[in-house]
Amino acid sequence: MGLRLEWSKGRDKMKSDVQVAVIGGGIVGASVLYWLARLGWTDAVLLERRELTSGSTWHAAGNTTYFGPYPKMTALFAGSIRTYLQAEQDSGVSVGFHQTGSLRLAATPRELDLFHVYAPRYASLGIPFHIRSPQEVAELHPFIDTRAIHGAAHTPTDGHVDPTGATNALAQTARKRGASVERYCPVETVTRAPGGWALATPKGTVTARHVVVATSFWAREMLAPLGLNLPLYPTQHHEIITESLPDIAARDTELPAMRDSWVSCNVRQERDGLLIGIYEKQPEFWALDGIPPDFKEDLLPPNLDPLMPHLERLMERMPLFASAGIKVANNGPMCLTPDGLPLIGPVPDMAGLWLATGFNVGIGTGGGSAEILARWMTTGEPPKGLDAIHADRFGTDMDRDAALASIREVYTRGYELPDAI
Repeated sequence: MGLRLEWSKGRDKMKSDVQVAVIGGGIVGASVLYWLARLGWTDAVLLERRELTSGSTWHAAGNTTYFGPYPKMTALFAGSIRTYLQAEQDSGVSVGFHQTGSLRLAATPRELDLFHVYAPRYASLGIPFHIRSPQEVAELHPFIDTRAIHGAAHTPTDGHVDPTGATNALAQTARKRGASVERYCPVETVTRAPGGWALATPKGTVTARHVVVATSFWAREMLAPLGLNLPLYPTQHHEIITESLPDIAARDTELPAMRDSWVSCNVRQERDGLLIGIYEKQPEFWALDGIPPDFKEDLLPPNLDPLMPHLERLMERMPLFASAGIKVANNGPMCLTPDGLPLIGPVPDMAGLWLATGFNVGIGTGGGSAEILARWMTTGEPPKGLDAIHADRFGTDMDRDAALASIREVYTRGYELPDAI
């Protein structure tokens, strides 16, 4: 976990009547506050139940990438990297960006063919995108066994950030522009009020013309009393950090990240070791009957048995991993929707209520999504071509079993590419 800046607990009196209140102080909520303030909506307050990043941001890997099969979503990836670097410049707070680039391996000829299909879209977005041969992959990442791959998509300008540093840079800049941040201020209820909404907190009631709910896997329970049925649930997700490896410690440059559909994992360098995120074939859900009220900066007990088939494949793909000792196995909740995409935008028939939730890659798309949402809010114009992330796309009648079945399917697909987009 990165640097946590000190924030006063109530040094200034909390705003009680605002244009917009953002609920949730993770990377998504902080990004929304940042973009609203940047676009002129500075009469704003962010309400966080504990510390900034306390939900799932604090234990995120911080990966950022430009790679995605959906062109419009790629713009959200690109917007996120741009947002974090912009916030760093605005605030003077380092976001810890490591521009390592990344390699998306082509485990099959079909994947390599799809990379060629995607190439013109990256050119139109001005994003560096190269299709590398197995020999070129070996030069870029000497620890990948390239004998069974057909090449890779290489995006050289992406990498990873420090989630805590990025969140604080966003929040600090928003405060400089006039917005407020209230820590240790959980929102207990959200109810309609004349001209907007009333948010009950231990520090008093906040009334707001607009409310943005950016509370990840808490959003479902928070909004259920309003009659909303949000089909988002948390799965358990493992990240493994290895001990230091001499071959990595001896390098002068950081390795590019690797993403592989065959292993179903992402791997990047973490200091002199490796950080590995696994998408196993039998994911476990968490807290389906309610988030524990005392859940805070917590992790879940690790369960490595379902990961072993994936880790064995990783040993084949990256033999160096076979000699690595495991230092940490983090198991944290990850929020997912039935199609794996976030819920962004207004709630129908509830004027002034907006969603920015359901992110399974909050660092990767949070900054770009926040820009989209803030422009939507401040102009009243919905984004073009982004129906896939609209908050109302599931309606209100999806039952839990159907939602869980879809989420399980999305998770187990991992890095598999769709046939059509």
